[in-house]
Formats: sequence, structure tokens, C-alpha cells
Amino acid sequence: MIRVLSGGRPHEPGCDCCAATGLGRRSLLGAGLGLLACGTVPGQAEAQAVRGTRRLTVRRAYTSDSFSGVYFADGRYVTDALSRLDWVFRDLSREEVTPMDPRLFDVMNAVAARMEATEAFEVISGYRAPETNAAIRHQSSRVSTVSLHMSGMAGDMRLPGRESMGMARLAASMGLGGVGLYRRDGFVHLDCGQSRRW
Repeated sequence: MIRVLSGGRPHEPGCDCCAATGLGRRSLLGAGLGLLACGTVPGQAEAQAVRGTRRLTVRRAYTSDSFSGVYFADGRYVTDALSRLDWVFRDLSREEVTPMDPRLFDVMNAVAARMEATEAFEVISGYRAPETNAAIRHQSSRVSTVSLHMSGMAGDMRLPGRESMGMARLAASMGLGGVGLYRRDGFVHLDCGQSRRW
């Protein structure tokens, strides 16, 4: 069950967003894995990793929800920022929130840095509840029955004013996760799973 805190932010039992001290499970796992993801990317992303900050700017399609700011600083993920990103990436059809894998944000950060993009990612789809994924699967055979969207590890997005094919090619060349080009729909699937492309 999800509770919504003041300011409209979601809260799930067992999450680390209310911990007064210490690192939560997600922060500990993500910090080490996120450094690995960004450590293989040259240029601005690498410089950001050395300085210890990572930024992301996202806007959710079909809503007014957005996030712009630092989500990783001083060697750890910023819990409040992750909570806000979880809300932006929620399953809109069910208004269901899940903790997103912060490595997805690291992939997005690295792609934006390599593209020298300052505009917001427009998120078409983020987390999908299994029921939502099954409903979409009935409409399109391109949707996987084991989609990483259901694990909070994937997002479908575009960078307004940028070609989706160029973004997909660049992201695939970086080898940080899965990349799918949906040219007809004008968006790119990014995930933090195994490196693969379609």
C-alpha cells in the first residue's frame, strides 16, 4: 500500500525515505553500481562522477510532474530526490509507485552528458505494474512479458528536439544497458539491465 506524504510525495512501507540516519538498502546498492555505470563514460559524466554529483531533468508526458536537480551527491544517492523521481516514473494508469532502480537514472544522466543535452527527458512510460504490462501486451506484441518496466529498471523517453535514432545509437554504443528504438512512436527505451539493443 502506498501512502502519500505532504506535498503529494508517495511513501511505501519499508522504504528508506523516512530514515533519520544511515544509508538505506537502495542507496548502498545503487551507489556502488551507479559508480560503475558512470565510470565507463568519458567526458562530462566522468567529471561529474569525480566531483560526486549527478543531475537529471525529467518531465512526465501527460501530466505536469517533473524533476530537475541533483539525485546523487557526495558519494550517495539523495533519498528525497529518488522519492520525487519515483513519483514522476509511476504507473499512471494505476497511480502506483515503486522504488525505481537508481542505475536507470545513471544511464539517463550519462546519455544526456554525452549528448550535451540540457533539455528535460520527456518520460512516456516508467514503472509498470504487472497488470498494466499485461494490458499493454494484449495491444502490442512488442511488449515483453518480462519487461524491466515491471522492476522499475526501464523507461521509455525522448529528448524533445533530438532525433530518437541518434539518441538510441549513442546510448547503444555506450553499452550501459538495454536500448530499444521505437521510431514510429518517436521514443527510445532505456534500461539498466544487460547491454542489448533492438
